Amino acid sequence: MIRFFLIPVYNESENLGQLAGNLCGIPLKDKCFVFADDCSTDDTVDKINALWKGQNYHIIRKVKNSGPGDSFNKGFEWILQQSSSDSDIIITLEGDNTSDLAILPDMLAISGLGYDLVLASVYAQGGGFVKTSLARRLLSFFANMLLRTIFNVKILTLSSFYRIYHVHLVKAIKSKYQVIIEEKGFISMLEILLKAISLKARIIEVPMILNTDKRRGKSKMKRLKTALSYLRFLFCYSKKFK
Repeated sequence: MIRFFLIPVYNESENLGQLAGNLCGIPLKDKCFVFADDCSTDDTVDKINALWKGQNYHIIRKVKNSGPGDSFNKGFEWILQQSSSDSDIIITLEGDNTSDLAILPDMLAISGLGYDLVLASVYAQGGGFVKTSLARRLLSFFANMLLRTIFNVKILTLSSFYRIYHVHLVKAIKSKYQVIIEEKGFISMLEILLKAISLKARIIEVPMILNTDKRRGKSKMKRLKTALSYLRFLFCYSKKFK
């Protein structure tokens, strides 16, 4: 079994030292780190090459800044080409150290119990926020509540990057929809989740505390742009996934 770590990055130079220290020390065999660089203008790529030297890693160099959804789609496609077993897993996470790696052992253990998709959830019992702005928390809460209602989804956290997918699920999504992820922005996480639900995937949430103090620099999420993309997604896809 190969554990692929899929990490979209855009100008994450300040965060990569801590990220490398956290990830490279994880005691897992057969790790492969896959970075999808969204045309960073800082030294992100050079730092990855330096910090992950000696590790099994690959950098996808994009030619156009297209957003995290496009980065995930390209990353998933590359992994499907490399994977030789349906038992392989894909661990997706943020490149800014806000994904709590302390819960990764639990997520991996639960993934091994037959779940196709494991989600880190700030809204599951035991999860929550630390040092996160009120505006960001309100946007997240109301967006999740609205989307759960419209799409009749029982999952509590819809937009988190931090997840574990089994390769066979990603293959099934590609087989049914041809494109794993179409959306370019942060709404892409809802898109692939809805596709997984449509395939009757076994999904479970693991509580996580989101601590934005672990991030250096500002969040790459543009609130107005993200809110508008959510509205457009609702208009275009509400019937498709019902």
